[in-house]
Parts: sequence; structure tokens; C-alpha cells
Amino acid sequence: MSLTNRYDFVLLFDVKDGNPNGDPDAGNLPRLDAETGHGLVTDVCLKRKVRNFVGMARGEQPPYEIYVKEKAVLNNQHKRAYVGIGREDMLTGDDKKRKGGDAVDDARKWMCRNFFDVRTFGAVMSTGINCGQVRGPVQLTFARSIDPIIAQEHSITRMAVATEAEAEKQGGDNRTMGRKHTIPYGLYMAHGFVSSFLAKQTDFSEDDLELFWQALIQMFEHDRSAARGEMSTRGLYVFKHDLELGNAPAHSLFGRIRATRKEGVDVPRSFADYDVMVQDADLPAGVTLLNKSC
Repeated sequence: MSLTNRYDFVLLFDVKDGNPNGDPDAGNLPRLDAETGHGLVTDVCLKRKVRNFVGMARGEQPPYEIYVKEKAVLNNQHKRAYVGIGREDMLTGDDKKRKGGDAVDDARKWMCRNFFDVRTFGAVMSTGINCGQVRGPVQLTFARSIDPIIAQEHSITRMAVATEAEAEKQGGDNRTMGRKHTIPYGLYMAHGFVSSFLAKQTDFSEDDLELFWQALIQMFEHDRSAARGEMSTRGLYVFKHDLELGNAPAHSLFGRIRATRKEGVDVPRSFADYDVMVQDADLPAGVTLLNKSC
């Protein structure tokens, strides 16, 4: 069933002694706003975790395959679309880019039907073998930490080396030194939007939306690593509009969810150091607040 409502949502998550989103241009240091010191997590990072969760939960089977994933060759997926719509004749030996035509539109629809992330987030699929472009109904902002963060750098030691030459050079000591970056604690907030109009274009359904909410709540539970041992979703607050065009501006709704340090806490080190205030009284007419369980 197609969506008939607009949604705006607030995602609250935290990290303890980890690196939520390293910056490859800064030696993998946690991303931050250089002027304010607030931590940042990109929308791309959050979408990747949603993709990973959906692929794991639904077994990478249509209509829940994942288009953008590790080691994917995107043009190979485009080939599948043309085979799927019975237009192998559009595929030449050198796989030249195709322009326009009903086949491209049919291929785009095939991609939307089979790949969850295409019909959710959209995709540019016009490289190489042309499957068109899709504007996704679900969009996320960068997440920003409530307070400034402090990035810490740690020396780590591996009691092994990679080659015999390294072992001989160390006289049998066999140590490999490395560096690791973490933040002691950070509580982050991201905003998101769901458009019913764009959902109709990609056939993003009510079932897809429920799976997306589930992914936001559980994605960190299945993304553990040495750098992200303790990341958790702490709140998912969804504003549902009766009207497809919306009943209130998104920014006026986002301001109703606030996280502040508790009185007397100078240096937060856990979620318990914050108060989360939800102003759910006197909501604009036609807006309902759905507090998803986390």
C-alpha cells in the first residue's frame, strides 16, 4: 500500500568509547564541526547501517535486495534490470550508455521493485548501462552531537608481525604498533523526512516504512566492531501528518524534541547524564507524535 501521509522524524543515538564515523581525510578521526567542536555523523553513514540491517534481516532477496553495498558492481545490477524486463537487446558488447526510451523507464521501475534502498533513498543509475535516476522518499540529515566532543588518540600494540623480514628486524620481539581514535561519549541527533509523493514514484510502501523504522531502532545492535562497541539508538520520534503536503513545517516539530545535560553534569559520560524533553502537548492540528520504542 502506498503512503498517504508525510512524516518527519528525530533520531537520537549515542556512542561510548568509540568512533561513530571516522573521517578518511583526517586520519580517521571522528568527524566534527571545526568551529564548534560538535561531532558529526554523515547521512551516508546512517543509510549504510540501514542498508546493512535490511539486507541481513530480509536475506538479500527481492524485493529487499540492496543496491549499494560492499564490493557491489553497480552496472552488473543494471544489466539484470534489462534482462528482467526482457530487453537484452539493449545490452551491447561494450555496454554503452543508453539514452531515453521506454526501456530505461521500465528498467528504473524494475530496480525500484527489487532493491529496497533504491526505492527508499533513491539512486543515480545512469552510469554505464542506463537505468535512470530515482529521487528517494526518505532523506536524512547529518547527525550532530548535543555537546562538543573530544577526540582521543590511543596507541595500540599487536603481538605479531606480517612478514619474516619484520620479525628479523625486531629480533623476535614481533610487535606492530598502531593508532586508534575514540570519543569518550557523545549523544547525537539527526533529522529525517518521508515524502508520500516521492514514495508513489518508487512504490515505497507502508511495509517498507515499518521496516525502515525497525532498522533505525535496531541497526546498531548488528553493527558492533572494535570502534563501535557501544552505539545505541536512544529515541525515535516520528511526526505523522494527516495531509500529504503536511500540517506544519518540519523545523517547528523538530524543536519539540530536546536533549540537555542534567543539572550538575559538566562532562557527560552516559545517556543517564541527559534529560530528553518531548513537547507533545498542543501539537499542530493534524500532526500526531509516534514515539517508537527503543
